[in-house]
Amino acid sequence: MFDMEIVNPKTLTDKVTSVISHVVVTTASKLAFISGQVAVNETGALVGQGDLYAQAIQTFTNLKHALEAVRADPLCIAKMNIYVVNHMPEFVPIVFDAGYQVFGEKWPKTTSTYIGVQSLAEPEWLIEIDAIAIFP
Repeated sequence: MFDMEIVNPKTLTDKVTSVISHVVVTTASKLAFISGQVAVNETGALVGQGDLYAQAIQTFTNLKHALEAVRADPLCIAKMNIYVVNHMPEFVPIVFDAGYQVFGEKWPKTTSTYIGVQSLAEPEWLIEIDAIAIFP
């Protein structure tokens, strides 16, 4: 693989480090910038109308497919942004549970920003995820 150092300083809270890392340091030679993925399948059909969990599963699956297309492992993700429409605190475990369903042991415990938004590009989309992957 490659060297990617995960840094979680004791001066920053460990409350979130079970699902993310505070800092990722690398000397990787290649970067993949993955555009925001949403809950549409390969034909463009929405998956999970009105269901955040179903949409999160499809969105993480699309992210996984994008990684596979460039031959990058999920553990290569250095930064992930998660956008959730009309966010409420009870949505956090729903979203992360979906991510664990898709990635399992390869859940990228990476730097991450979780952002509540009013809406996304299409009114039926409930979640969008973009990422930056690093690899040799």
